[in-house]
Amino acid sequence: MTYGKNSSSKKRRVLSNESKWGYLFILLPLCTFTLFTLYPLFDALIISFQKFKPLKTEWVGFDNYITTFKNSLFYKSIINTIVYTVLTVPLSMLLSFVIAILIAPLTKRKQNFFKAAYYLPAIASGVALSFVWKWIYDPLPTGLLNRIVHFFGVENQNWLGSSKTSMLSLVLMALLSSHGTSIIIYIAALLGIDNTYFESAEIDGATFFQKLHYIVLPLVKPTTVFLFITGVIGSFQVFQNAYLMTGGGPDNSTTMVGLLIFNNAFTYFDYGQACAQALVLTVIIAIFTFIQFKVTGDGVEY
Repeated sequence: MTYGKNSSSKKRRVLSNESKWGYLFILLPLCTFTLFTLYPLFDALIISFQKFKPLKTEWVGFDNYITTFKNSLFYKSIINTIVYTVLTVPLSMLLSFVIAILIAPLTKRKQNFFKAAYYLPAIASGVALSFVWKWIYDPLPTGLLNRIVHFFGVENQNWLGSSKTSMLSLVLMALLSSHGTSIIIYIAALLGIDNTYFESAEIDGATFFQKLHYIVLPLVKPTTVFLFITGVIGSFQVFQNAYLMTGGGPDNSTTMVGLLIFNNAFTYFDYGQACAQALVLTVIIAIFTFIQFKVTGDGVEY
């Protein structure tokens, strides 16, 4: 009996020591999260109820939120963001999945080459990419895209200066320069599927599309749900492309919520209004994420 008690006490001491080391290792990430996420969030919440000025603040209650919900530009920016998300996220995921399907059967060296090639735009400077795309969308006849469409008998287009084409131009830019991460994640998911499933399917005479439908799609569903949710969250926070390419124009046709918040904070210095809009955006993203989990997350294990 004494030996059993000593053994259990030793186990408790070992677990206690391991717990201490565990808490020590998460201390730095926890401090970082508190300092750069929790504190700004609570600070933004307080500022959203104030008329914020550098040397003095005035408590205005819910006025910033009332102004936000009465502002037609805020609703337009929400619609623009939803349109951008609906066009960008599904198409980007489809392209990423198709490219991953094509890369996965290749040799390791070829896989590494294509993964690096597709991921390269993700590590390039956003400013540099924007200058390249501005050259592509140059409205003059010398612009690359205008040269291409000229071969099909289409007249020169002011791609970024027209409300008819500005949003589609940003969507095309996102589709062709920002899905390298999704491709790599999809390739990892595809390579994680046991080959015995495919061998059994081939013995039964399954076609490529049957294997894709009954084996690949169900087994990569957790990856698809993850990419879908993170893609929507990232798309709702889009700022850089609209800011650098169009500045929100023309006629606010590409003004996204993130750009509107930035302008209120750093152009008009209305920090209370900007914080109120940012928190409303946070709630909208949370609602969309909850709906996505409920609709797509059933039976998915991570």
